[in-house]
Amino acid sequence: MLGLSYLWAQTTLDPPGDPAWGKKLFESQCALCHGQTGTGGRGPNLHRPKLDHAPDDGALRKLISEGINPEMPGAWQLSAREVASVAAYVRALGTVPVEPVAGDPGRGAKVYLSKGCVGCHMIRGEGSGYGPELTGIGARRNAAYLRESVVAPEASVPEGFLLVEVATNAGTTERGVRLNEDTFSIQLKDAKGEFHSYRKADLKDIRKLRGKSPMPSYAGGLTPDELTDLVAYLASLRGQS
Repeated sequence: MLGLSYLWAQTTLDPPGDPAWGKKLFESQCALCHGQTGTGGRGPNLHRPKLDHAPDDGALRKLISEGINPEMPGAWQLSAREVASVAAYVRALGTVPVEPVAGDPGRGAKVYLSKGCVGCHMIRGEGSGYGPELTGIGARRNAAYLRESVVAPEASVPEGFLLVEVATNAGTTERGVRLNEDTFSIQLKDAKGEFHSYRKADLKDIRKLRGKSPMPSYAGGLTPDELTDLVAYLASLRGQS
């Protein structure tokens, strides 16, 4: 009898998750804040291999159950198995399946360096953080998206990446990526990696350049083979250290 009780407890505490069931639960319980497919809204985009508040499966289940006060309520109404299923679905959102990609990642890494991509992007802590961080980009985006982002950057500006131009009352202007903004202030990071903080009362104008990217198109700057190799390299970046 003790053995049966122990097995029941283990199943209750750590049940397996069903992503298909989790998807239905997510759509009914979580989509209001995170979007119907998890791409974000009031809550963050979940299409990422690493979640800020849930580094592992146990932490993710706890987060779903208990929430984050005050911005995210806990899912007290879900059973342990339902929580596990939602967690399994959320984990699936953050990973693009490995797909066959033409090109040579090794040659692509050399193209990445030779074209100065390191001046705007970071990979494993190396480079500049002006553009999106790329360490796990291959786990988040497929090859078609990566190719488009190289040849037509403004067609695929990452969600949450907003270019802003401000004009001060003193007559100066500055353009950069928005880091933070509230009712009274806005913070930007410029192309040199320098940070700027402004009180909105000191600004004459704030232009939010939605759909614009500081990244130039490389449609004419790469040979077909270089582009193929670069995409292969980016697709190989799946968050490994």
